[in-house]
Amino acid sequence: MNFPSDFLWGGAIAAIQAEGAWDECDKGLCMADCFTAGSRTQPRIYTYPLREGVNYPSHEGIDFYHHYKEDISLFAEMGFRCLRLSINWARIFPNGDEEQPNEKGLAYYHSVFNELKKYGIKPLVTISHLEMPNHLVREYGGWSNRRVIDFYLRYCRVLFTEFKEDVELWITFNEINGLAGGVGFPGGIIEDGDKVIDFSPRSEEYLSLCFTALHHQFLASAKAVALAHCVNPANRVGCMILGRSDYPRTCKPEDMLACQQSTRMNTWFCADVQIRGAYPAYALQYFEREGIRVSMEKEDARILEDGTVDFYSFSYYSSGTVSANKDERVSEGNVILSGLNPYLETSEWGWIVDPIGLRYYLSEVYGRYQLPMMIVENGLGAADTLEPDGRVHDTYRIDYLRRHLKALDEAINEDGVEVMGYTAWGCIDLVSGGTGEMSKRYGMIYVDKNDDGTGTLKRYRKDSFYWYRKVIESNGKNLN
Repeated sequence: MNFPSDFLWGGAIAAIQAEGAWDECDKGLCMADCFTAGSRTQPRIYTYPLREGVNYPSHEGIDFYHHYKEDISLFAEMGFRCLRLSINWARIFPNGDEEQPNEKGLAYYHSVFNELKKYGIKPLVTISHLEMPNHLVREYGGWSNRRVIDFYLRYCRVLFTEFKEDVELWITFNEINGLAGGVGFPGGIIEDGDKVIDFSPRSEEYLSLCFTALHHQFLASAKAVALAHCVNPANRVGCMILGRSDYPRTCKPEDMLACQQSTRMNTWFCADVQIRGAYPAYALQYFEREGIRVSMEKEDARILEDGTVDFYSFSYYSSGTVSANKDERVSEGNVILSGLNPYLETSEWGWIVDPIGLRYYLSEVYGRYQLPMMIVENGLGAADTLEPDGRVHDTYRIDYLRRHLKALDEAINEDGVEVMGYTAWGCIDLVSGGTGEMSKRYGMIYVDKNDDGTGTLKRYRKDSFYWYRKVIESNGKNLN
């Protein structure tokens, strides 16, 4: 094991899944605040206005808003060098279209960054992690409206200026390629009764809305990169891709071709635009073939060209298979459904576990772009048991993380991939984004909270907490 001496070990959380305090200190209603709780069998629903007696998990999250000092102290005890976190847009601009920011929101994040600085933990900040102000969803149609670009850039300018002394690593959008799969909610394209993740066939009109919203996010990201470099030349800004290794279901040429086409649109497309600065030919052909219409203006090509990102970050949980046979059974996964793989196990929630796929993904991506990479989400969602003595024996999570870190080591030391760091997802238990559950736990810190919202919110160190501490202390050499 030979990780770089400045490797950024740490963990990752998101405001909408951890912070809570949804209506404190003049924060506005954000899109995520309107999503009900769900489960493995019951989808989350977007409701507006909010309904009495309904459980909205983001309203409390794990109350990181009030527990951040305790939680950051625990992160420091694990030895974190980096914490990936997001800022809630509606805490800075409650409606999203105001001229001036909410000073109370800025003061809160100053306090968080000061606490991280106290322990020498470097923040990696996601500017937009599925939490846009609900006013922009209702009044503007979310990212399908080009005007939202200007509101986002006003928000970015405030962040880059206000936190110039605190943050130098930024991500513009979380898992930006989710929109390319025809799922509208990452772009604020939702209506009452819509499921959070809905894989049903979509019309040309709906897909056109999704890809128009994605185009506007591309432009906003490119302009944000240029702005970040202008405000502080030390800033580095990355894209963030929902990563997944795809394999052809069989060695039939038809399956190979289907896998290639799926990988292009699900994996390469968004990164090609954000790193190479232009739409690839295969995407334009896809638009024409599927009847997708995206309105582009003359200056857009130059904006994309001038705003390419500095590094490539991604989430990785599982792999999948792709078949030309549309009737193939599929497994669950992170936003994108995929074919089953008879050679691999699945988690409790049906996600395929594939550490070798992480090594494959790292090598493929680095070979294509030669940009520094960072794994900013990776972890295992499982139903942990809190023992009477306050311990959680999550050996299954340790095994999952160990195998993925071994694959990461091989990608660095055998394949020559340049990797900046690794932030495990849900370093502390938080609300599941897909199902709204607490019982789907990712953390190395257990939070006493139940799916129905009850619980003391007390924090407990799991076995994986102590294991990860040894990993960081040894800079990845001790994975036992």
